[in-house]
Amino acid sequence: MPAMDYQGSSVPFASVGRSILSLRREQGHSVDGHHDPGSSQEQEQEQELDFFQQHVTDLFMNLSSAITADGVASSGGEELLCLPWVRRLLDTFLICQEEFRAILVNNYWLFSRPPLDRLISEFYERSVKALDVCNAIRDGIEQIRQWKRHIEIILVALDPGDKPITQGQIRRAKKALMDLAAAMLDEKESTSVLAQRNRSFGRGSQSSRKDHRAGGYFRSLSWSVSRSWSAARQLQTIGNIYAPRGHEVVATSGLAIPIFTMSSVLHFVMWALVAAIPCQDRGLQTHFSIPRNFSWGNPILSLHDRIVEESKKRERRNSIALLKEIHDIEKCARHLLEPIDSLQFPLTKENEEELRQGAQKLANFCDAIDRELDPLERQVREVFHRIVRSRTEGLDCLNKQE
Repeated sequence: MPAMDYQGSSVPFASVGRSILSLRREQGHSVDGHHDPGSSQEQEQEQELDFFQQHVTDLFMNLSSAITADGVASSGGEELLCLPWVRRLLDTFLICQEEFRAILVNNYWLFSRPPLDRLISEFYERSVKALDVCNAIRDGIEQIRQWKRHIEIILVALDPGDKPITQGQIRRAKKALMDLAAAMLDEKESTSVLAQRNRSFGRGSQSSRKDHRAGGYFRSLSWSVSRSWSAARQLQTIGNIYAPRGHEVVATSGLAIPIFTMSSVLHFVMWALVAAIPCQDRGLQTHFSIPRNFSWGNPILSLHDRIVEESKKRERRNSIALLKEIHDIEKCARHLLEPIDSLQFPLTKENEEELRQGAQKLANFCDAIDRELDPLERQVREVFHRIVRSRTEGLDCLNKQE
């Protein structure tokens, strides 16, 4: 993926950046007699750190302000947790990551000084855990592709051309819909929920077989993370961060601030990916603690609250993920499945038209996933590689200082 271009912010620099960096200058001058607060090098560094703080704020403000209170896109934006919005979130992360990487490269000679050596090492440990999340998300993307195979069977069965839809085609469509419903249920809820759905679809023995299939379906794919791996636990360890104290800012020449900022961005982006995409042992209970004086904290916390509210909606509680397109497919498949069992043959024209309209809606959602899923996977791969490159460069710099 080529490097992304972006424009500098026209908004005044963040107050938190100015206040903390001013504190660093004043205290640093009293400690080091050779310190020159007016040096051009220090001014450039201050501007660089200020710009990073404000640019992170602007990027997440854009992500948040493009969405209305009920999660619907405002003018020129995308709906919360739809595929284009998730891709935009990853674009935001990649921009932040490149700017952060540049800050570290420009200040590598400070890496061996405590407490910066510890803060850098802790950040890279979180980065490693984020790589596991990226792998799990790519597994989830592959799982969505598996659903598409069921959808294709449904579409073929319900689109016989100019000929009437036969009973055999309805049976094939119904079986594919049942398989799709089983595949799209959360592993923790699959057995109980599918049992309730299946009561109207035949004998108890058939339902029992379906329940058994559903319970094992989620783990039937080949995963790149171990079976004991937990996205929820991984997010908790990534989120084990705290805001820098004044003495840490002074001792690190202000670099503790962008490390905390990038750690928080990393935590939120990984959490949002786990919320949106099917993921092993996903959980959304991670706590975000961002002091109010960090301007980028408000839009991130606002997005966090909206995603949590979305997860609490009744129709989302049993969903395998919160991605909007997944929800659309679930609704469409359910609306197709409900009337099929009561159909009488030969079908009326109204029955056939209703089935074909439902299939067309399903096809439209499937087309949207086709357009966006491959680019999303490329972005996740790019996030993975950028994290690896930044960590490798940082560890090389740490080794040089030893």
